[in-house]
Amino acid sequence: METNKWLKVRGAKTHNLKDVSVDIPKDQFVVFTGLSGSGKSSLAFDTIYAEGKRRYVESLSTYARQFLGQMDKAEVDQIDGLSPAIAIEQKTTNHNPRSTVGTVTEIYDYLRLLYSRVGVPYCPHDHIPIIAQSLSEITEEIMQWEEGTKIQILAPIVQKENGDLKAIVERWKKEGYLRFYIDEEMVLGDEFAGVDPNKEHSLSIVIDRLVMKKGIQTRLYESLELAGQLADGRIEVLKNKEKEPHTYNENYACAKCGFTVEELTPTLFSFNSPYGACPQCDGLGRKLEVDLEAVIPDDGLTLEEGALAPWQPKSSNYYRDLLTAACEKFSIPMDVPFKKLKKKQRELLLYGDKKKEKIRFERKNEFTGEMRTAEVTFEGVVPNVWRRYNETSSDTVREQLKDYIQALPCPHCHGYRLNDQALSVHIGGKNIGEVTALSVEEALQFFSQLEFDSVHQQIAAPIQKEIQSRLQFLQNVGLDYLTLNRTAGSLSGGESQRIRLATQIGANLSGVLYVLDEPSIGLHQRDNDRLLSSLRAMQQLGNTLIVVEHDEDTIRAADYIVEIGPKAGKNGGEIIVTGSVEDLIKEPHSITGQYLSQKKQILPREETRPLDQGEIIVRGAKENNLQNIEVHFPLHTFTAVTGVSGSGKSTLVNQILKRGLWQKMGIKTEKPGRHEEILGVEQIEKIIDIDQSPIGRTPRSNPATYTSVFDDIRELFAQTKEAKARGYQKGRFSFNVKGGRCEYCKGDGILKIEMHFLPDVYVPCEVCKGTRYNSETLEVKYRGKTIAEVLDMTVAEAVEFFAAIPKIERKLQTLMDVGLDYITLGQPATTLSGGEAQRIKLASELQKKNTGNYLYILDEPTTGLHPDDVKRLLDILQRLVDNGNTVLVIEHNLDVIQCADYIIDLGPEGGVKGGQVIATGTPKEVAQCKESYTGQYLKKLWKERNNGR
Repeated sequence: METNKWLKVRGAKTHNLKDVSVDIPKDQFVVFTGLSGSGKSSLAFDTIYAEGKRRYVESLSTYARQFLGQMDKAEVDQIDGLSPAIAIEQKTTNHNPRSTVGTVTEIYDYLRLLYSRVGVPYCPHDHIPIIAQSLSEITEEIMQWEEGTKIQILAPIVQKENGDLKAIVERWKKEGYLRFYIDEEMVLGDEFAGVDPNKEHSLSIVIDRLVMKKGIQTRLYESLELAGQLADGRIEVLKNKEKEPHTYNENYACAKCGFTVEELTPTLFSFNSPYGACPQCDGLGRKLEVDLEAVIPDDGLTLEEGALAPWQPKSSNYYRDLLTAACEKFSIPMDVPFKKLKKKQRELLLYGDKKKEKIRFERKNEFTGEMRTAEVTFEGVVPNVWRRYNETSSDTVREQLKDYIQALPCPHCHGYRLNDQALSVHIGGKNIGEVTALSVEEALQFFSQLEFDSVHQQIAAPIQKEIQSRLQFLQNVGLDYLTLNRTAGSLSGGESQRIRLATQIGANLSGVLYVLDEPSIGLHQRDNDRLLSSLRAMQQLGNTLIVVEHDEDTIRAADYIVEIGPKAGKNGGEIIVTGSVEDLIKEPHSITGQYLSQKKQILPREETRPLDQGEIIVRGAKENNLQNIEVHFPLHTFTAVTGVSGSGKSTLVNQILKRGLWQKMGIKTEKPGRHEEILGVEQIEKIIDIDQSPIGRTPRSNPATYTSVFDDIRELFAQTKEAKARGYQKGRFSFNVKGGRCEYCKGDGILKIEMHFLPDVYVPCEVCKGTRYNSETLEVKYRGKTIAEVLDMTVAEAVEFFAAIPKIERKLQTLMDVGLDYITLGQPATTLSGGEAQRIKLASELQKKNTGNYLYILDEPTTGLHPDDVKRLLDILQRLVDNGNTVLVIEHNLDVIQCADYIIDLGPEGGVKGGQVIATGTPKEVAQCKESYTGQYLKKLWKERNNGR
């Protein structure tokens, strides 16, 4: 075994790793697998990658390190053969609204360069190219005209401006100019009587009149030069038989209207620069505006019924009285649906009275009851909401008005973020904003068809090549549906990870150790092959790939596999087997091998549940790429929403259904996505969203506190004889408040020691020895255990310990049921994985008694879960449905999809080619649909399992 071809880890003890030693082949595609919580990420990220990053930082100067921060040394005895390491994790860390898919992948930088070098500006008003021409070029062009043609050289002085032109004509007459064109009519200066000053007019001075023939080139040049001098570079040449003059401009400006464009530089196309950003939205593409849909949520209501939502009485009848008085003054009926009012009436109500007439109306003082006369100008509901939102000092009023204000696409730049000059530049008939609005797939097609003349082709070719290669990488990792202007903060963890993956592929580095966290997450089975090809391409450049993954296709494609286990938490942290797929299958202790060999399987229910127990209907869903679809969600079933990445699943379920139902239930939420209506909400009592976000942001939050079992345990300790004798109440046993906690560490159990040029060191509190409590509190025991010792118990140990207390035992049993028997009751929330956090939330819900009319929504609940954990998860979800609830999941995992009662498959593709309902029905029915990719992969799965893959 050659040392330089292996990455050798010795004595890894991070988190639950049990003094692990392992040899990993370099320049290979290596997969780490095992149960959720077994220690995969601890070995891959917290040991190997963390040590690689720390060694790099340590190699820098002391001065540089103070800006980068200090890195903790991984808990490992030795690592040999470590290459420079890059981690590609599932984290959407960039929430900057200025960061987009285009900027993250550097495609936008190349686009700016391309547009500044070969772009052609077009006047936004006259739609003609803006080309700076020299006098020699203009003269040469005119000299090509037919001999004998009569022409006039004009200097356009005034263009479509109000005012009387008499004084201007008189001034130029004194300069010796006798003929003028005023509003396209020839006028002699001596005969000019003036024009209507209230109308727009144009005036051009006749500089010279010529007949095209040989020998006039010098005179023509001098006349053109004089015209340009008088009109700031603008020149008009009128052929006698034509009405419209030929326009030219010596500057980068429109020859007709004078619209100017600065010198084309990459900075002009940057929305992060004041030179290129839209002046209205400062380059954000969105602007806070009063949202008419929120102001008039139902235009079928009358004014009397409350069509204008912001003016509904809350604490005062002022706006109600004002509206009534305004309707009387302007003869607007209050008993007619808003949408049936005349256009002028609707505009007056929304935007106010332009004549600014005063309205007088009587209103009662809310406190004294006396009548007073108010006199105001009717400003309209939209300006009123905006003014009050900006002027109020009351947080309550601002919070109320916030419901009517949304960040909408900037009306000036139409969401393209750039100013008029930048958006006037075109390539292939599109400005840079229109190109960034294309999906990756559409952009690839656009650039493949782009053609230039020979000179510009030389300039554009290398830039075009860089753009196309990056677009191709994005397509190869299954992101062909993303648009280049999509904000980075709106991407899912899987999408964000694959974008970074595509960026790394484009970097063409070799000799690097890449550590990836489940790159297949959020990816439909159809796109898995493309992802694996991309990973293989990175490895073939001479890189080592360590991929933490549960996906069967990825495991089978690996060169080398490391399984960690055998169980999770304290029962994991050991190397079970290393080697090939065959080695995993042969190892009797390998749970992954048992699933690969099909000794263990996730099987669907023999019978699906009836689909006629009520339904929720979403009609006219058209947010993002949804194409005005109607979707029926059957109740009291396990329903899976499926489809390729970007087909519209999250938009339908999270943005429309979930928010729409919450809104109808009176729960404050973000504005739902665009849709016509949602029917059937009365059949649902409560909506529970179970995601993989942390159960707490600080180490003080833990499974015991989140599931509320800690309240019961503290109550139990307060009832002991010792506690009663000392007068201790329930609060005495909390580490979050004064009384029972150790005040030296404030209940943290640890102290942070700042080491300046060395990493901060965390040491157990010297007073409480890490128990979090003071000595008096720890003298109280229940069955020989202190409150601190109970927090250190695993769930399995606690279930046995509290078996005689049904209330506590029942709550702990739910944690056992979801497969979390290995975590400790006091384990800090910050150390829990996303899958563990989600299952704690599920356990918390299982404890609660409900009527059976709850709707549970889960977005890709199998993220981070091993097939064995997926099996447990499915058992829990099926139990929720058996209790009469409805479970709705967004999922790509075929094991979950085949277990559903009902499937709603969206597609057929992602982005603009998606957003349609492709198939609905039971898994067997969807599997018969040839248009459904999900159905075809279900069919393939069943065939492979029947043939014993």
